[in-house]
Amino acid sequence: MSAVEEADGVDEYGQPILPISKKLGPVVIELHHISKEYTLSGRDEEDSVVALRDVHMDSSGGGAVYPIRKGEFVMLRGPSGGGKTSLLNILGTIDSPSSGELRLLGDVVDANTPDDFLARLRLEKIGFVFQTFNLLSTMSAYENVELPMTILGRLSQDQIKKRVRSLLTAVGLRDRMKHLPSELSGGEQQRVTIARALANEPEILLLDEPTGDLDTKNTIEVMDLLLDINQRKGTTCVMVSHNPDIECYADRLIYLSDGKIVGQALNREQTRLVYEQYVVFQNAQTEMDARLH
Repeated sequence: MSAVEEADGVDEYGQPILPISKKLGPVVIELHHISKEYTLSGRDEEDSVVALRDVHMDSSGGGAVYPIRKGEFVMLRGPSGGGKTSLLNILGTIDSPSSGELRLLGDVVDANTPDDFLARLRLEKIGFVFQTFNLLSTMSAYENVELPMTILGRLSQDQIKKRVRSLLTAVGLRDRMKHLPSELSGGEQQRVTIARALANEPEILLLDEPTGDLDTKNTIEVMDLLLDINQRKGTTCVMVSHNPDIECYADRLIYLSDGKIVGQALNREQTRLVYEQYVVFQNAQTEMDARLH
């Protein structure tokens, strides 16, 4: 990993050429002085919590925090309460900023953006993966993945059937399509969630602690799957994580603390964790912690 170095000129999109091995596409997410303040329920108007403070990602380069580009895998890191999930929710238009401007896939999203436009944007262009899976408990894996395509109404029933089977096969659940979420392991449920998030071929995949409830083996399997999606499909991934060990999967790390971006760093090349080696590393860390305490 390297700290952000001076960009070596600009590419065909007019963006700084970063010292990473991956070729990136045009800007898909740009933030201009985003702030978010929550008024505490049942209290005075002035009693509030500031979640984000002047978060800015622009195209100027020269040491600035760069905007997020097509095909990039960005990981948001930092302490709890630092603003990571608040930022992710704004990027996904689940929440709106108190001030500032979001440019998403070329469109300005602000307080004046109609709700029906945002709903369509979420349905067509943005996929969501959460730590708690959020699968519909009475629907099978197949039906959970089928639902977004049915709502969008772009494909025929035969096309939907083919795509659902293709997605569940791609995430390793070809033989579990008819199972309910309660009949699946945590890792399997997260794979269904990822397949559902990809149902309408989103340009951006937003992930909030997708491995937070998973064991080591499933964590690596899910991260390997996300890396494949990012590299083979060119899907832009923005992921919140508290786990420093999986930073190697990202192109870029953006660190937040107290609602501000406090730094960024680049991986020259994305790499995978190897399960056997990672277990040895974890055991060594556990032994060292035991000695220190």
